[in-house]
Amino acid sequence: MKIAIMSDSHDSIPNLRKAIEISLKEDVKKIFHCGDLISPFMVPVLGEFNKEIHLILGNNPGDIFLLIQKLSNYPNIKFHGESAFLEINGYKICMVHYPKIAYAFAKTGEYDFIFCGHTHKYEIKEIGKTLVINPGEILGKEGPPTFVILDLKTKEHKKIAF
Repeated sequence: MKIAIMSDSHDSIPNLRKAIEISLKEDVKKIFHCGDLISPFMVPVLGEFNKEIHLILGNNPGDIFLLIQKLSNYPNIKFHGESAFLEINGYKICMVHYPKIAYAFAKTGEYDFIFCGHTHKYEIKEIGKTLVINPGEILGKEGPPTFVILDLKTKEHKKIAF
């Protein structure tokens, strides 16, 4: 199953919309957004994916009350708060915003994949059996917007820059 990992969209409607477009063309089944979506007005844009989405907060949470209200109109978006611990197709997945926390969780050996963000820099590393993925940023402030498409079964991953 192909999934998309993205983070740090920071209210960039055009870039988030482009990432969703690419994800749909690539036949991605789920999106994992690792935080800093920020404003509630981003929820309908994220919801354009129309498939399962997992969302956590980052260090720029925006108006959480209004965010939760908006999310009630999008049952395909699963909001997990600060972090998420999931089992998808038999794979254990952890989502956190901060890479240092991701590395600590990876060292436990409990997860197949850990997704994070925050630094706005693309980075993939293996820690033991765990693949830690920081997809970079959708915002495009530090360079071109980037995200990752991952095949859960094969662990093949592709950096998407636009």
